[in-house]
Parts: sequence; C-alpha cells; structure tokens
Amino acid sequence: MSDSPVVAHLGVPHTTTPLVMGVVNVTPDSFSDGGRYQNPKDAIAHGIDLFAQGADILDIGGESTRPGSQPVDWQTELERVLPVVTELAKHGRVSIDTRKPEVAREAIAAGATMLNDISASLWSIASEGKVAYVGMHMQGEPLTMQNDPHYDDVVTEVCQFLESMAKSAQAAGVNEIWIDPGFGFGKTFAHNLDLLVNIRKVVDLGWPVMVGTSRKAMLGRMIAASDGTEAPPPPNDRLAGSIATEVWAMHNGVGMIRAHDVKSAVHAAKVVAR
Repeated sequence: MSDSPVVAHLGVPHTTTPLVMGVVNVTPDSFSDGGRYQNPKDAIAHGIDLFAQGADILDIGGESTRPGSQPVDWQTELERVLPVVTELAKHGRVSIDTRKPEVAREAIAAGATMLNDISASLWSIASEGKVAYVGMHMQGEPLTMQNDPHYDDVVTEVCQFLESMAKSAQAAGVNEIWIDPGFGFGKTFAHNLDLLVNIRKVVDLGWPVMVGTSRKAMLGRMIAASDGTEAPPPPNDRLAGSIATEVWAMHNGVGMIRAHDVKSAVHAAKVVAR
C-alpha cells in the first residue's frame, strides 16, 4: 500500500457508489462512435442526455487515440472541444481528454475540472489549473502501440509506472489524483486479461482508480469466445462485456468507470454499492 493518502474527490459528494464517467467524442474517427457527435451541437445534446442518465462527469475528447489513429494538431483539437466543454460545464462536471498542454489549459479555463491524460505527463498543468488529474499507462503511441507490445510482467510494470506517476503528480501539488491501467493501450489481449484479473493490485497502490473497458476490442474477443464464434461483435454490440468487466472492476475497489453506455453503467454501479 502506498504511503500516499487516498485524496478526496473534489466537487463530488463522498459516496460508496463508484462514479461513472460518460464519454463524449467530438471526433470523426473514434473507434466506437467516431463522427456521430462531431458537430458540437450534437455533442452537447449527447452530453446533456448522459448527465440525465446519471453520469457523474463527462470526458470530452477531440482526438481519437484508438490503435493506429493519426494525431491531430492542437488547434484542430481545441476547435472541436472548446464549445462543447464551455456549454456542458454549465450542466455538470466536465473532464478534458487530451495529451496536449494547449488544449488542456484552454479547456480548464472554459470550465473543465478534470484532466484525463493518456500520456501521463501533464500533471503540472492540472496543478497549475487546480483541477483533478487522471494519469494512464500506455506503452508507445496510439499510432503504433499495438504493433508489438511486450512486458516481462505486465501487472508489475503497470503498477510501478502508475505509482511513480502518481507520486510525481502529488509532489507537483495535484490534490485529486486518479490512476488508469490503460486497457487496450499498448497491450495484447493476454496483457489486458492479466491486468483485469489482477486489478486489485492496482487498487492496492492507494490512489483512486479509473478503468475504461467500455466497448473495447478485448471484449469483442471475449464475447466471441463465449458464443463459440470467430467474429467479434462490433463496438456498439459489446454491452454485456462492458458491464461484466466494469462490475468486476468496481467489485474489486475501482472508484470510477469510463463508459459509453452510461445508463447501464450507473445501474451497475448502484448494484455493486448495495
């Protein structure tokens, strides 16, 4: 167990019910719903609906980080997310999903109170803006991260990375720190399963843990295997796998899940908390 205290959730009432972060992708190419909410008006309407479904926080992203995705410049990303952050921050708590300092700063100024950073490098900006920080483990970059992921011991290596990152964020003055093992980010199917089975070891590091398995490819393979078929279902037909893995994670102490299917995830969180 880390000697670092588990920090309070800024702006979120103390509760034993795990939090649900709803996904709002303002992108043309995200793996699950790319293009569906590319128009800011559509993204805002979707976000308001997710709040109505019970989302505790919305994660707004303007750059796809699916395997093989091409990066976009910060100006393009900012143009996509800024009007959405500005409006949705009036309705509830908002997170900005970015690895670019320029986007993070502008989104925080527009009302985001959490920075979700897959690069696990922007904690100084979270400290500067006095917002919460989620740092994720990723091996490599989205464009090439699935080419040949390798670990000697994926659970140990991910835990060591997250421990070091969280301590750096704490030393920089961040008051709310979350760690994310990064399912699907530079990890094979076997790596993902190993992390999932051993998620309690991540929880036992002592910082609040966020997990995002929602609709991911690993679930497609798991569902196909359970059905005795070879063809994984498409992302929007992976609800059973999403809920099953989210419930497992929450049962093992994960404090927040990042989900596309918010209503079902909220119900699952309440069942786990009973």
